[in-house]
Amino acid sequence: MALSVETESHIYRALRTASGAAAHLVALGFTIFVAVLARPGTSLFSWHPVLMSLAFSFLMTEALLMFSPESSLLRSLSRKGRARCHWVLQLLALFCALLGLGLVILHKEQLGKEHLATRHGQAGLLAVLWAGLQCSGGVGLLYPKLLPRWPLAKLKLYHATSGLVGYLLGSASLLLGMCSLWFTASVTGGAWYLAVLCPILTSLVIMNQVSNAYLYRKRIQP
Repeated sequence: MALSVETESHIYRALRTASGAAAHLVALGFTIFVAVLARPGTSLFSWHPVLMSLAFSFLMTEALLMFSPESSLLRSLSRKGRARCHWVLQLLALFCALLGLGLVILHKEQLGKEHLATRHGQAGLLAVLWAGLQCSGGVGLLYPKLLPRWPLAKLKLYHATSGLVGYLLGSASLLLGMCSLWFTASVTGGAWYLAVLCPILTSLVIMNQVSNAYLYRKRIQP
């Protein structure tokens, strides 16, 4: 027997809520896992994976899920309030990413190693630069009077699309980092595959949630 449209809608929303909850848990769990593995403070390099996973796995995931009608942890806030929280989380993520980038550069300088010699390093630099540009672009949404010639709806669409690209770049950098000698020397077998699945899962959820959040806003706006 075919399901009614209302039943299908309830099932779809339940699946999106469940996937959003999974993304919250996976993003936090992956960051904690990396922190335990890296043992921050034991060396200068040890801070790099912790800060980068905190930035691109946890903080950015939470920032993007902030606007999801099913998965946001602060659904009770007004849209303006959630926008402010999103902005704060993104700035924290950028700060952690810049700090992580600076520390690994300093670490390589101390060892006399070449910079940007791996795909991981190149993707990481691109992700950090993109995050900086994305945060700069967000100022235009916080203060739309700065860009009076641009329709606000288009600015939101461009910002959401650019943010999704930046998130995927960060996830790609994390995936490439898990192919590094440091990570593969400590994590092997099934644990390595589970770790790799973490940014893949959160990326799939974020792609779905961001696109549907935009469609939701279009539907409820007059």
